[in-house]
Amino acid sequence: MSSFVLNEIRKGFYLDSVALMRLSREVAAAPGVIEAALMMGTPANIAILREAGLLAGGTTEAGGNDLILAVRAESEAAACAAIAEAEKSLDKPKAEVGSSAAWRARTIAAALEESEGINLALISVPGDFAAAEARKALSRGLHVMMFSDNVSLEDERSLKEYARENGLLMMGPDCGTAVIGGAPLAFANKLNRGSIGIIGASGTGIQEVSCLISEAGGGISHAIGVGGRDLKKEIGGITTLMAIDALNADTSTDRVVLISKPPHPDVAQSVIKRIAGSSKPFIVCFIGAQSAELPPNAQFAQTLKQAAELALNGRVGGTFDASIEVARHNSRRRAGKIVGLYSGGTLCAEAQVILSAGGRRLASNAPIPGVAAMGIADAEGCERIIDLGSDEYTKGRPHPMIDPSVRDDALRAALDDPSIAVILVDLVIGYGAHPDPAGHFAEVVGRRSANSPLIVSSVCGTERDPQVRSAQVRKLQEAGVLVAPSNADACQLALALVSGN
Repeated sequence: MSSFVLNEIRKGFYLDSVALMRLSREVAAAPGVIEAALMMGTPANIAILREAGLLAGGTTEAGGNDLILAVRAESEAAACAAIAEAEKSLDKPKAEVGSSAAWRARTIAAALEESEGINLALISVPGDFAAAEARKALSRGLHVMMFSDNVSLEDERSLKEYARENGLLMMGPDCGTAVIGGAPLAFANKLNRGSIGIIGASGTGIQEVSCLISEAGGGISHAIGVGGRDLKKEIGGITTLMAIDALNADTSTDRVVLISKPPHPDVAQSVIKRIAGSSKPFIVCFIGAQSAELPPNAQFAQTLKQAAELALNGRVGGTFDASIEVARHNSRRRAGKIVGLYSGGTLCAEAQVILSAGGRRLASNAPIPGVAAMGIADAEGCERIIDLGSDEYTKGRPHPMIDPSVRDDALRAALDDPSIAVILVDLVIGYGAHPDPAGHFAEVVGRRSANSPLIVSSVCGTERDPQVRSAQVRKLQEAGVLVAPSNADACQLALALVSGN
C-alpha cells in the first residue's frame, strides 16, 4: 500500500516524553493515518524516526531542542489534516490565558523560585539532556526521579554517587514508577496508604505487588523505583542500598518488599548484607532466581503474587480456582502453543519464568521483523513471550501502556494462527496509562472466530484508579477473555488450558 510521509518541525518547542507519547497516540488515531510520532529532534530520536520510515526524504534539520511532528498516512490530504490537528493540540496551552496551565516553569531554577517546599524533581526529557537536568536538580538539593532512558552507565554511576554523597535519592534512569508519601509518580496507581514499603528495579513489578496489596486491604508507605540497571555490577546497587536505609529509618514502614531481576552476585551480597542489618522484615523477589540465601529477617518470593502475600501474611487476589475455568472451557482446549503479548516488562519476565518452569520452550524476546505478519514461533518451534514495551517494538511509537494499539497487529496474527492454543496478555491501568485499554482490546478481539485461541489476561490496577479495575475486568469478560486475579495466576491458567501439557 502506498503512503505519504509528512514532517513538521517546531523550533525551540519542548514537551516531555509522556506528553509526546499521548499526543502521538491521538494523531495516530486520525482518519487515514498509518503511523505517527512526535519526538524531540535528538540524534537518537532522529535515528528512530528514520528507521520507522517517518522522515520525509530521510533527513531533518531539527536539533535537540526542536520538536518533530512525523506522520505517515494513506494520502497527502490525510497527513496534512493530521499534522494540522496536532498543531492545534500543541497550541492549546498557550491559549489558556488565566488558567492554572497558563504559566509553566521552563527551568528547574524557575520552578524553585515560584514554589516553596519542592524536594523532588521528575526528569522526563530526551536521554541526551537527562543527565544534565538531573545534575541541576541534585545540585539544588532535590531528590530525583528520572523517567528518561538512554542515559549512559557512566552518567548514571556519577549521578548516583553525587546523590549518595549529598544524602539524596537518585531514582532511575528508566524509572517508570514510584509512590512517595502516597503521591503516585509516572506510571503508578491509586493505592491505600499503609505500612508496607516497596523497592523495585522495575515499574510493572512495583505496580503488580502494590496493587495486589492495596486491593487485599493492605497499604503502601512508599514505593521507591531505582531504575532497571541499579543492581548491575557497574552501578553497584547504590540507590537500592540507600532505599533500604531510608525505609529502615522510616517510622511509617513496618516491612519491605524488594523486587528485581537477579542482581549481579557481588551486588546481591551487598544488598543481602544491608538487609541483614535492618530491624525490619524483608520479602525478596528476584524474578527468575530459584532461591537466595537470605538472613533470618528475610523471606524469598518466587512470584510477584507470592511477594504480596508474604507482605500481608495472607492471600491476595480473592478466590480463584484455575480448575473451574479449565473445566468450563474443556471443549475448547487443544494442543498448541502459548503466546504472550505483554506491555509490562517485569510481568513478561515473570511469565517467561513460570511458563519455562511449566515445560514450555521459549524463544528469545528479539525483535520480530514485520510484526504485522509476525511468525509467533521461531525456526525451532519455540514459543514467544514478548515484551511489546521494549525498545525493539516502540521505535517511533508510544509505549503499549499508553497506546494499546501497539499490540494490535501481533494480536490479530496470533488469533489467526491455528498452532496457538492460548494467548496470554496483561492490561496495566492507573495514572499515565490508556483511559480504557480493555475497551480497545475488546474491539480488536471481538470479531475472532470460534476456533480462535483462548485468551487469558490479568488486570494490574485498583478500584481507585481512573479506569476502575472491576470495569476493565468486566469489559474483558464480556469479550470472552478469561481474567485471572494476578499475572502469576494467568500464567498458571494458560498452562492448564493447553491440553496435553
